[in-house]
Amino acid sequence: MDVGRRWRMVLSGLLAMMVLVACGGAGDQEDPYLWLEELDSPRVQEWIGKENARTLGVLEQEPDFADNLAHAKELNNAPDRIPLPLLEHGVVGNFWQDAEHPRGVFRETSRADYESPQPNWTTLLDLDAVAKEDGRNWVWKGMDCDPITHTRCLVRLSEGGEDAVTIREFDRTTRQFAKGGFVLPRSKQYTAWVDADTVLVSREWLPGEVTVSGYPYIVKQLRRGQPLADATEIARGDQADGLFTHPVLLADGGGRRVNLIVRGTSFFESQVSLLGGSGPMMLAIPPKHDLEGMVGNHILITLKQDWTTDGATHAAGTLISLDADDLIRGPRQLRATAVHAPGPQETMQRVLTTRNRIVVTSLDDVRGRATVYTPQPDGSWSAAPVPVPDNATVNAVDADQSGHTAYLSVTSFLTPTTLFSLDTATARLASVKTAPARFDSSRYVVEQLKVAAPDGTLVPYFVVRASGMRYDGTNPTILTGYGGFGSSSTPGYNGLLGRLWLARGGVYVIANIRGGGEYGPAWHEAARGVNRQRAYDDFAAVAQDLITRDITTPRHLGIQGASNGGLLVGVQLTQRPQLWNAVDIAVPLLDMVRYEQIAAGASWVDEYGTVDDPAQRAFLESISPYARLRPDEKYPEPLVWTTTKDDRVGPQHARKFAARLAEQGHPYLFYEAIQGGHGGGSNNDEKAHTTALEYTYFQRQLM
Repeated sequence: MDVGRRWRMVLSGLLAMMVLVACGGAGDQEDPYLWLEELDSPRVQEWIGKENARTLGVLEQEPDFADNLAHAKELNNAPDRIPLPLLEHGVVGNFWQDAEHPRGVFRETSRADYESPQPNWTTLLDLDAVAKEDGRNWVWKGMDCDPITHTRCLVRLSEGGEDAVTIREFDRTTRQFAKGGFVLPRSKQYTAWVDADTVLVSREWLPGEVTVSGYPYIVKQLRRGQPLADATEIARGDQADGLFTHPVLLADGGGRRVNLIVRGTSFFESQVSLLGGSGPMMLAIPPKHDLEGMVGNHILITLKQDWTTDGATHAAGTLISLDADDLIRGPRQLRATAVHAPGPQETMQRVLTTRNRIVVTSLDDVRGRATVYTPQPDGSWSAAPVPVPDNATVNAVDADQSGHTAYLSVTSFLTPTTLFSLDTATARLASVKTAPARFDSSRYVVEQLKVAAPDGTLVPYFVVRASGMRYDGTNPTILTGYGGFGSSSTPGYNGLLGRLWLARGGVYVIANIRGGGEYGPAWHEAARGVNRQRAYDDFAAVAQDLITRDITTPRHLGIQGASNGGLLVGVQLTQRPQLWNAVDIAVPLLDMVRYEQIAAGASWVDEYGTVDDPAQRAFLESISPYARLRPDEKYPEPLVWTTTKDDRVGPQHARKFAARLAEQGHPYLFYEAIQGGHGGGSNNDEKAHTTALEYTYFQRQLM
């Protein structure tokens, strides 16, 4: 070992010890609740049982709980919900859950029949029947059909909602799992078809063949009837990679296919290789990007960083097209053509591909837009804006790659969701289905306001309130946000919000803080890593603005966040406890010193930083809610909840946080659902239960 490296290691250790002393010794050796990181030991199960009984004994006994639960079950299972379409070679599929089919059925019909008022569905797979026969609590995680016949599909089934899945081949023509078909035992795994009898598979082939975050990094080719042990290795990443190595199939509507191998060196960076006869060939594209699809000979990529190639610079956030033949010819400086270049307040959301066109949905100052792009003979792309309603969220649902139809949904806080079919040849919309109103929205208004953060950045937020609301500081208010991973928080219709909160005099607020993607990659980058405090300051600035405007006061102000949003509100609890009277912390990250060692936490180093770097560790210690709890501080009583089957964030964070609250004598409520994964429920009734607990908690604390 060289002297410089040895000195850096010594210095790193000294700095880490200084951080531990400064933060009250919150390191691993000082953590008395490491035992709660065990998933299912008898001691842990006993602790969960006692905590659940205590919390349910409080919230389920509240006068409003039974009514909240009834409303949640009714709307979650309502027969007049819009069945969202999944287009596969001109056929419309749909996965549907209701009271009669809690695990769900996969069904299909023709496109014309689907667009009729009452479609005549044909059930292909009854997941409740399969679960009963197998004796497993199967949760649907989707399916992927082969690109040749479009009838053989790889169905992904999860035990209780976890990210790890079992994959089984299903035959749509016989409506049964295929005899002699592909069967891949439980693993975090990813597949891509090569042809009707060959798939590429990334999984844990032998015990321990996973990255530091628990994801696979070896891709093999598997032929029909071939044992897993005989699969042929095609590519591999490295165990030190931040994410996973996995196969991707890009296909256009005319039968052209390109197989790629994507190696996730970190959460936001990847290397892409084209799979050819001589093996994988790495492509000279920038590491920060998203693969979006393929139209004809055009491979579509969204840039997450600026890229200069062939004498032209394309800004981060731009959708570009690359010539597939140019890629196949080998490493060279590529010519990229801009398809969609967002403006200063715009960010791209999603890309759909039809046989010969692209549909792009975007946000302009957090308002939905849609555009159809058509390739031109000179290599450029023409744009045709789609006349979507203003002041709404436009979601790309699905598109027929073999035809010219795409489906978009349009929603807002006060307008029920409408599903539109889009003729991409004419950019004309036609309303197909509209969800019924679940509450009287005529009584409410929506405002988009902005407030200056401490560094002067204007932060937008939406307020949903009664039109005649009095500005006297007494209005019960729920403020929510996310602020991470470039994910955007947008308006959407929520019948339960209307019935259980707005109708009872509540106010609802969404904060579009930095760290999210509402204004493109730069908005995300501004609050990534050691700059993350900006997101927390943005959120607090919105809260303070609500108080300044006399919309509410700390006595009536509550906050809610899930996953990274759970970290957000956990930080707010510990940094600014005086601002809130309710803090709903759902499936959260909370121990930011050990997050890399819990579930898939190591994959998020690119977002949060690592404790292996002294400066980053010091910052993580400074924001970690688990490390920052103090016995002499007065906190509002939080609701902290998680699920045992969450193998992404992991239930360990919430458990340990609750245990430390108890140790320090603070009031709190903790609940752990046994099923559900990171989504908070494996079926509609389980999700209704946790939702009812949340609304009951807010009503109890704020009303």
